Amino acid sequence: MKGWSEDEIRNRDLMAPCGLYCGACGVYIATRDNNEKFKTVMGNLYGTKPEDTACLGCMQPDPPKKLYGYCTMCTIRDCVRSKGFYSCHQCQDWPCDQIRNFGFATGRQVMMQTIPVWREKVEQLGDEEGSVEWARSVCGRYHCPDCGNPLFRGAQKCRGCGRIVAEDLDGSL
Repeated sequence: MKGWSEDEIRNRDLMAPCGLYCGACGVYIATRDNNEKFKTVMGNLYGTKPEDTACLGCMQPDPPKKLYGYCTMCTIRDCVRSKGFYSCHQCQDWPCDQIRNFGFATGRQVMMQTIPVWREKVEQLGDEEGSVEWARSVCGRYHCPDCGNPLFRGAQKCRGCGRIVAEDLDGSL
C-alpha cells in the first residue's frame, strides 16, 4: 500500500492499544523517513525539540528503542498492559474514562472510530489477521482523495496536491 510497507502493517509495535495506529502518526513517519523538516514541524506542534521528536511505535517491548516522550507517560498503554491485553479492543470497559477524557479531541474521535473496527476485524478474522487488517484499514484511510498521496493522522492538507483534507479525515486541530 502506498505509504506503508507490509512489514509496517504487520508490526505489532505500531498497533497502539488505544486505536491511534502509530503507523499513521506524524512523529513515527518523520522518524521512519528520517525527515528532519517534518520532525521540526511535529515538534513544533507538540512542543518538543526536533531531536526529541522520534518514535518507533508505542508498543515496543521494554526497553523501547525510540519512544516519544508523550507515549512514555501514556496511562492507556499502561492500563492495557496491566490487564494483560495489547489493545483496548479486548477490554469490556471500553470506552472508559481514559478514552472519554483523552486530552486531544482529534485523538479521542479517532479512538472512538477505530476500536469498533478493530473488534469487528478480530471477530471476523481472528486475533492476528484481524489486527493486521485493522492496521491496513487505518492506513487505507490516510490517503488524499484527490491524488492518493499518503497522509498522517491529523493532516490538515495534502503535501502532494495541497487539497484541504482535515474534514475528510480527523477534523481540524
